Amino acid sequence: MNGSSVANTSPNVKSKEEQSLNGHDEKENPFAEYMWMENEEDFNRQVEEELQEQDFLDRCFQEMLDEEDQDWFIPSRDLPQAVGQLQQQLNGLSVSDGHDSEDILSKSNLNPDAKEFIPGVKY
Repeated sequence: MNGSSVANTSPNVKSKEEQSLNGHDEKENPFAEYMWMENEEDFNRQVEEELQEQDFLDRCFQEMLDEEDQDWFIPSRDLPQAVGQLQQQLNGLSVSDGHDSEDILSKSNLNPDAKEFIPGVKY
């Protein structure tokens, strides 16, 4: 490619791509992006409706979450305080590690040779 072919193109002529990159053609109104101000009341009404719709959806969603929270059983919220204290006491209990099991077995009145109990079966 030689320099003469490049020099023949004039710098004032823009391609269609360059014109579209600028956002408007030469023939188009340069104030087109501000034309919404001509119908400002309609624009404001439309924006207001969108905001009201979004607010309505937010309130519905929050109400749905509140209803869901009421359906769940949360002990700290749903149990009376006395039951909460009892629950804390139960949580503090632990199972023996087995050192005292020999004492229990020696004092037991149970028959070790008895059949296993199965509910609903008559012997």
